[in-house]
Amino acid sequence: MNDIFDTLFAVLQDRKANPKPGSYTNSLLDAGEDEIVKKIGEEAVEVILAAKGQGNGRLIEETADLLYHTFVLLASRDLSLNDVRAELERRQGSVNSIQ
Repeated sequence: MNDIFDTLFAVLQDRKANPKPGSYTNSLLDAGEDEIVKKIGEEAVEVILAAKGQGNGRLIEETADLLYHTFVLLASRDLSLNDVRAELERRQGSVNSIQ
């Protein structure tokens, strides 16, 4: 499956391997994990606020920000979307077994 998530994740992995001056992604990676998780926390709060009264458009924007920063964290740890997919598939098997 090569969708926008895979495309974005490939860019993040490329930025990690081949830093680009002025890249926001590289500024996050250079700042380290504490800064990345701080951004994830900020974005999570913004998702909640958007959901509680800022409309669907804002919710979509903030969810995109949250996913991006989460993807940066995964890439920083050399994890992949396939790792997340595998976990979701494992969980789906658990859900199907109790239905």
